[in-house]
Amino acid sequence: MQAGPEWDTGVTGIGAAGQARAMTDRQFPKWAELRPLLRPKPLELNPTDRRLAKALTIADLRRAALRRTPRSVFDYTDGAAESEISLARARRLFRDLEFRPQILQDVSRLDTTTTVLGRPSALPFSFAPTGFTRMMQHEGERAVVRVAERRGIPYALSTMGTTSIEDVAAAAPSARTWFQLYVWKDRGAGEELIQRAKDAGYEALVLTVDVPVAGARLRDTRNGFAIPPALTAKTVLDAATHPAWWMNLLTTEPLTFASLSSWDGTVAELIDTMFDASMTLADLDWVRSRWDGPLIVKGIQTVDDARQVVKAGTEAIVLSNHGGRQLDRAPVPLRLVPDVAEAVGDSAEVILDTGIMSGADIVAAVALGAHSTLVGRAYLYGLMAGGERGVERAVDILEAEIRRTMALLGAPTIADLGPQHVRLP
Repeated sequence: MQAGPEWDTGVTGIGAAGQARAMTDRQFPKWAELRPLLRPKPLELNPTDRRLAKALTIADLRRAALRRTPRSVFDYTDGAAESEISLARARRLFRDLEFRPQILQDVSRLDTTTTVLGRPSALPFSFAPTGFTRMMQHEGERAVVRVAERRGIPYALSTMGTTSIEDVAAAAPSARTWFQLYVWKDRGAGEELIQRAKDAGYEALVLTVDVPVAGARLRDTRNGFAIPPALTAKTVLDAATHPAWWMNLLTTEPLTFASLSSWDGTVAELIDTMFDASMTLADLDWVRSRWDGPLIVKGIQTVDDARQVVKAGTEAIVLSNHGGRQLDRAPVPLRLVPDVAEAVGDSAEVILDTGIMSGADIVAAVALGAHSTLVGRAYLYGLMAGGERGVERAVDILEAEIRRTMALLGAPTIADLGPQHVRLP
């Protein structure tokens, strides 16, 4: 049989009915039919907005930050101690845990609100204290605290911050601000910082206890990272590939510090010079005698230490290995959550820090027993990628992931999350 002129089936023995089904009527599309399909995206002229719109995850913001920031500064933020095993293990546990969704739950009205230190927080995370933030991007701590104010979450200013206690408070007068403190060899200087935070209206004091000496942050050593950046042949070459960063550093106000008038050296030298390696549990009494607000102790890595500091009188503890930046092969904080939550009960809030890179990570931590979490690198990647708008984008990403994960788990509120939703490997 010879096929018709319009088509060739390539199959012999096909009947008339089959031929009719194989035929497809075609026509030229009309403009009225094409127009609804041709919807080009509006052209975004602002390069920062265009860059941030492409970021769908915190990992995307990290890649944008790497392109925008000198390598030594990026590595200070991104890196950890020695072989970076502690950080890798923390992130691997988040990656390998298993969610267990509960089906047929009404999740039409999700509520991400929780309580942190007895007050409402719009999301179950706070911005962690981070050092030298204005080196990462010139808008620095002011940008971060303004985002915290708008989004209804707490922000902790680091002792090693690059904006003063008073200026951070003035930048966002209604924000929930915490001040992070190291115990100094010069107790008079530490007492002055506590008083300044109190006078500026800070809500809580975050006492960090896992830095008796500086961890070996090898990326910083190899990069020759110093505060402020030194103009070496390497940094001059780097300036050629990151002109905007250097221009912003050189044409905005000089770096100032939350707690120092100046410093010229490495971060490790600063830590070993200023901080008190003789600090013991008894020093909590000294801090308590000078601070009458909520006290958070950050850097707890065992159940026994959690019990001790809670017994000594703290409102909250932070399970943290300092983002992997101190002791390598340290305990993974997420794995400690169930045991610590059981050990301290209602005596103190349990906050998780280290390794968080997504809203799903935050949901997992809360489901296992944490009251809330701290995020540090996640918002710093946003800051480096796009300043204040980048920090806002980081919160957008984390919030969307929290909400989606809660809905898919069948948990309409933070209080509905529980250990039945997560299994650790």
